[in-house]
Amino acid sequence: QVQLVESGGGLVQAGGSLRLSCAASIRSFNTYTMGWFRQAPGKEREFVAALRWSDDYTYYSDSVKGRFAISRDNADNMVYLQMNNVKPEDSGVYSCAAGQIPACTSHFCFDQGLRDVGLWGQGTQVTVSS
Repeated sequence: QVQLVESGGGLVQAGGSLRLSCAASIRSFNTYTMGWFRQAPGKEREFVAALRWSDDYTYYSDSVKGRFAISRDNADNMVYLQMNNVKPEDSGVYSCAAGQIPACTSHFCFDQGLRDVGLWGQGTQVTVSS
């Protein structure tokens, strides 16, 4: 049974940093593309970043590119999201996602591919104060 558990959320001031973690209970973890999504109150879930399983190719939404970094540790079945220079609009519940999806290179492919698989963690709250 696949289980994803996020941690590391909290309250941070604008301009600060935060590191989110996702522990994945997945067999053959290294064959899964991993991603992060977020959802602000009253808004739809939004794709943030993904890391392709085959070669660690990364993809970011335009809103976080250059500030966030996704990484993974296959030995420990962990995926991380380093958030730097955070802004109030980065606030929301951040969820980890996993999927054995085709080798994506586009926003749509990563976003829709991970949504279609539907493997999510419970989420961790990030609040950025101005």
